[in-house]
Order: sequence, then C-alpha cells, then structure tokens
Amino acid sequence: MPTDKKQINIVDDDESVCRALKCLLMTFGFEVTTFLSGEQYLSEARDDFKGCLILDIHMPGLDGWEVLRRCIKSGTKRPIIIISAEKNSELKKQAIKLGAVGFFQKPVNAQELVDLINRSY
Repeated sequence: MPTDKKQINIVDDDESVCRALKCLLMTFGFEVTTFLSGEQYLSEARDDFKGCLILDIHMPGLDGWEVLRRCIKSGTKRPIIIISAEKNSELKKQAIKLGAVGFFQKPVNAQELVDLINRSY
C-alpha cells in the first residue's frame, strides 16, 4: 500500500540513538526504518527506497564513510545526512565533499534536522 509519508532510513550502531531519532521523526510525520549496522542497511534496505538516509560515521564493521561511498558510487539520488558524536570541525567538510547533503553533531538539533530533510526532498 503506497504511503504519502516521507521516508527516512537511519543507520546507527547505537540502538538508543536509532530509537530516539525514529520517535522524533515519526512525530513530524515521517515513515522511519532503522538499521544497526552498515552491513544490515546495505543488505536489507529496499532498492526502491526514495527517502532520506541518516548515517552515523563511527560504527564497527562497515563504517558510515564506506556506506556513503558505496551509496554515491551506486548512483543513488537519495539525500544522505551524516551524524556523529565526534567533535571535529573537519567532519562536516569531509561529509559534504563525499556527497552528503548535511552533517550534524550529536545530539542532533531536531528542528534543523527536519528542516534539512524537508529541503532535501
């Protein structure tokens, strides 16, 4: 059954971050699916997914940078937003250079995130 809700995929190895972002974004009317690893996302995400991807950088195994590279290399048109708990001013520049539409340091400002998602659609 088709939905008119904007779709969001969240990839973060911290289950509490996934849960918090999912609850937050659902209150803004988004349909949200979470993944706890880069590997899980790449193997389970729907090919026809047209929504926004929110991607943590630091994860065990396949990290966010590699997932971002693979998504961009595959020709994806979906907007990708990078999030990280790391305090490093260069991360935003690197994320944008690699093809992300935005970068947020955790904890994420809810309204700024929602505004970027809405502008990216």
